[in-house]
Amino acid sequence: MRTIFSKKNIALTLSLLILSGQCAFANKMYRWVDEDGKVFYSDLIPPEQSKHRRESLNKNARVVDIVEKEKTKAQRELEKRLNALRKQQQQIINKQKALDKVLLSTFRTLDDMEVALKAKLSSLDGQRKSMQGNLSRLKKQLQQQQKKAAQFERDGRKVPAILIESISDSKHLIDLAIVDIAKQFEKKATATEKFEKDMERFSFLTQANMERKDLSRQTADIQAENELGLFICENERQCNMAWKSAKKYVRLYSTAAFDIETDRLVLSQAPYKDTDLSLSVSKMNVENNKQQLFLDIRCRMSSAGIELCHGEKVKKIRNSFSGYIKAALAAESKE
Repeated sequence: MRTIFSKKNIALTLSLLILSGQCAFANKMYRWVDEDGKVFYSDLIPPEQSKHRRESLNKNARVVDIVEKEKTKAQRELEKRLNALRKQQQQIINKQKALDKVLLSTFRTLDDMEVALKAKLSSLDGQRKSMQGNLSRLKKQLQQQQKKAAQFERDGRKVPAILIESISDSKHLIDLAIVDIAKQFEKKATATEKFEKDMERFSFLTQANMERKDLSRQTADIQAENELGLFICENERQCNMAWKSAKKYVRLYSTAAFDIETDRLVLSQAPYKDTDLSLSVSKMNVENNKQQLFLDIRCRMSSAGIELCHGEKVKKIRNSFSGYIKAALAAESKE
């Protein structure tokens, strides 16, 4: 059977095939819709129709498989690039989570961190003072060597080669000591900056403004989800329900039309104006056979666009993503 049926013949065709018990459906039947919205059934996909999204039907006319609509070369390239970005983003997320766990397992309070910072700076100061002492010793050594050389010259004698070499070595060691001392100052500044960032992150994760003796990992994970635009699924069923809400969220806040929409990726078109926001959501597999939905927000590559993406508006959109989905799931469960 190589014929193609239009929508007006669907009911009659299916009835005849099923009632007659012919083997047409025993092999495979396909159903697809063309650009004009016409529905077709056939056991063979004509080349000119292969670009459409199609469904495979069993002998009972039930869908058993789906082949998505053929993507253009530009869409395939864009999806490939986005998948690479998703992979990089996931690595950043995993790294941040690992750093957070280390931070939370190392310190209990901000006071602990301040004590550790003072100890670190004290150690660096001690090393620097030792280096400065060595520098003073090298300078005195050089002065003595230069005095000897000057005495040889006053006596009209040739300065020994070994003494000249020693003077050169001393000058070189002094230069190295000065560089090392400068590096110690840099290390101190870097250590201070790192601790300040760690303390800021620790405050965010633990809500340190509230007196809490205990920190649960769940609280830290919730804070991380909000900051990174993540929703962690409890199971596959919940993830499928959450995916619908995630797509609504993208439509709600994106100013650009959808460019890609699959069962694992929703991507709106690239931002055209400085005020445009392009959102995307991807479904990712994580450890322990779990899944997560990740929201990404893009702005136009301009000074105004970059400022927009770093502003409070985008931050609020990202932070509200997980809460929006949880609220939608809660409302759906009550229905």
